[in-house]
Amino acid sequence: MVSALVEIDELRKLHLLTLLLLASAGLWAQIASGSKDIGKGAAKGAGHLAKGTAAGVGHLVTLHPVAAGASFGKGVGSAGKDIGVGTVKGTGKIAKGIGHGIKKIL
Repeated sequence: MVSALVEIDELRKLHLLTLLLLASAGLWAQIASGSKDIGKGAAKGAGHLAKGTAAGVGHLVTLHPVAAGASFGKGVGSAGKDIGVGTVKGTGKIAKGIGHGIKKIL
């Protein structure tokens, strides 16, 4: 009797594992896509920050402090926007993927 109960418990575990694996294919694709968006946003933001910093330094060297401040501000603003957009889009896709995975399991 105990042996039969152990076998049923093992079959339930195997069934749950199978469901998790089947559900995880779409889940991991969504998570990977979200992670990619976060990375793209961070990279794009870093590029804009570097571009704004370089322009600002160029303006400082040529004794144009107002233009330097504008360049720094533009670079920081663009970087913040890009990082924010990438993070929000990526987090949304990750949450969507996890939601789909949970939905398939339940």
